[in-house]
Amino acid sequence: MTRAAISVVAGFLAAIAASASYGTDLARPRPYVKAPAYQPVYVAPFTWQGFYADFNGGYGWGHSTLSGPTGIASATNPSGALLGAGFGYNFQSGNWVFGLEGDADYSWMTDTSGALTACPGCTVHNYYLATARGRLGYAWDRWLPYITGGAAIGSINVSTPAGGAQGADKVGWTAGGGIEYAFAATRWSTKLEYLYADLGSITCDAAHCGTSLNADFHANIVRVGLNYHF
Repeated sequence: MTRAAISVVAGFLAAIAASASYGTDLARPRPYVKAPAYQPVYVAPFTWQGFYADFNGGYGWGHSTLSGPTGIASATNPSGALLGAGFGYNFQSGNWVFGLEGDADYSWMTDTSGALTACPGCTVHNYYLATARGRLGYAWDRWLPYITGGAAIGSINVSTPAGGAQGADKVGWTAGGGIEYAFAATRWSTKLEYLYADLGSITCDAAHCGTSLNADFHANIVRVGLNYHF
């Protein structure tokens, strides 16, 4: 056999060997690797439980009657803005949310009586209003409608055109309701709230008002709030 023939035969045998090896590789099964199961990202349900700080502002309009010994009465309608802050704590059981809240607002509610009254030109002021209340709400995730009620503490002050003045801090009651919404992925919530507050009455004696006067005070209050949850 010539050298050329030997080369051809060798090349042919090498090609056959390579083909056999390639076919063996193709036939060998690859190990099965199962794709990892889909794991959805867990998002914990929103909870209202815990402490929070409250910042609020709003407007109040009320009614105050100045009545003297003669039976003549003066109807005044104190109104004005309120601005304040407070703290609270929520307990949550299922969808029910029970809370305790306390706040104190500076108040600009004031009004002056007319000329033909028991105390012409007398002014009734409410300088502050604080509340200590319970809250009961039903949560739909981040929405919380609620009712509320408890004690109201505030001032009733009477001043006369002659410079006399007398006032007192009074404890009364308050009740109302509102709705609160928690922003997604934050610790903040906002609320819209209505309260009715009744502080009872005080007496401005003759030494301060020129004549003995009784002055009561009750008000409607609408305010918005911004709460930070710890």
